[in-house]
This record gives sequence, structure tokens and C-alpha cells, in this order.
Amino acid sequence: SKDLKGAMETLIEQKRQKLSAVEKLDEHMDFASQLIFAQNRGDLTAENVNQCVLEMMIAAPDTLSVTLFFMLILIAEHPTVEEEMMREIETVVGKQELQS
Repeated sequence: SKDLKGAMETLIEQKRQKLSAVEKLDEHMDFASQLIFAQNRGDLTAENVNQCVLEMMIAAPDTLSVTLFFMLILIAEHPTVEEEMMREIETVVGKQELQS
């Protein structure tokens, strides 16, 4: 637990340093960045930020897989929604090959 906490603190500090060095913040604004700025404003404590990042790292794969599973089931049950999604993908991506 202590090692994991230390690793999270190191990752957050690296992210904090990266944010302070970038020229255009909008290109680097992700959830971790929002947490760091919330701490800077005094809205969150360092412990809050560490806990949120830890939960994202540990819990996200499980919750994401369940969410994707149910999303795919719902899409399969609603073919008109699937058609609309495919049209939107084709509109945005065009002839380019899809990439992960």
C-alpha cells in the first residue's frame, strides 16, 4: 500500500511538472490535469487527488469492460442507433482507416 501510494505521488508530480512546462494547456487537459488544478485552487487536497488517480488506475479497467459490454448489447438491440453511429463515424473519419 505504501509503495502504491508513493508510485501515485510520483506519477502526479511528473504530470504536474509536465503541465508547468507546456505552452498550450488545452492540449494536455485530461482528468488528472483537472484534479491537479483543483488542488492548486484549494478545491481538493493532495490526498484527494492521489485517491482519485489511484481509483482511475485500479478500477477503470473493470468498470470500463462492464460499461462497454452493456453499450454493445444496447447497440445490437437498436439497429437504427448503430446505423446512425456508423454514419457519424464515416462523416468524421471519411476514407481514412480507423485506428485505435
